[in-house]
Amino acid sequence: MRLNSFYLLFILFTTFSHAQEEPDVLLKNVSDTILNTKRTLKMADPLNDIKVMQKLFPGKLYNLADKNTFVSWNCKSCKPAPFPDVNEVEGDQLFPYERGVATRLLSSIDYADSKGNQFRILTFNHSQYDEDGLQTGRFSGGLLGIAKFAKNGNSWEMRSFQPAVAAFGSFAQCPTPKLVQIGEDQYALSLVHANGGPGAPYSAYLYLIAGFDGKYQSLMEVGYYALSNSVSSNWSGSYTVVTDNNKKFFRDFVITTTGSYKKAKGTEDDFEVDLPEELATLAKTKKQFNFVIERHFSFSGKWYKTVGKPVVKFSNIK
Repeated sequence: MRLNSFYLLFILFTTFSHAQEEPDVLLKNVSDTILNTKRTLKMADPLNDIKVMQKLFPGKLYNLADKNTFVSWNCKSCKPAPFPDVNEVEGDQLFPYERGVATRLLSSIDYADSKGNQFRILTFNHSQYDEDGLQTGRFSGGLLGIAKFAKNGNSWEMRSFQPAVAAFGSFAQCPTPKLVQIGEDQYALSLVHANGGPGAPYSAYLYLIAGFDGKYQSLMEVGYYALSNSVSSNWSGSYTVVTDNNKKFFRDFVITTTGSYKKAKGTEDDFEVDLPEELATLAKTKKQFNFVIERHFSFSGKWYKTVGKPVVKFSNIK
């Protein structure tokens, strides 16, 4: 009898202990209507970003430790479609993912146009379902989704919605986009994608995401934008939009990359740096130098392309 009582207490304690642990992440099946880019959504002011996310992707909401908030869902009736992953290591991402999806709020950006109309762009990060709520995959980007709202009186109305655009970043985490004005009351998103091998330099690319031809898409990709995680060389990039009264929309960009180069010594922690052709010639004869590269990009009708030759300035040459 004492043994049975002890066993009963043990079972109750074990059950209670497990109840205190964070539950495994579960999936909620949703309708394939969530992928409809013509969906309408009206929300009361003030606009609650998490509630918007739940409306657009009505999965099961989780608030785990370390600000890990996401909705967990799958769509058995959805037909997965390919979306590019700029890492180009594991190919396109088929979304929605077969094993399920974790969707997180990536950013909330408020702005107003010249007439005082108020807008908010919400961006989302999709990653493959993980039962522990983790984001994994060294060369797997986070899939970007976008929703744009306009304020109308005491409510917000969704003006455009694109569940998925493309994947950027590493470990299924898309970099946070920034708002950039590229024309008269014309706004786009810029983001910096960086990745590299274990212990190797991280090469960064600048991307411009804008509404064009009825959908959000990448309109500019700038390589050799920045470099980090190198023991010898470091670069940083910046951009400016050229003010030109003759260009109402899709204005030109000037991209500036500033940095230093130092030849690798061949040690275990010192990787050779991949150089743009503007630097490669000098690197053949010199061990180190500082540089500034200025490049001009102009919209060609479908894509931003370089205009003329880059302007390069060198200093501290040794």
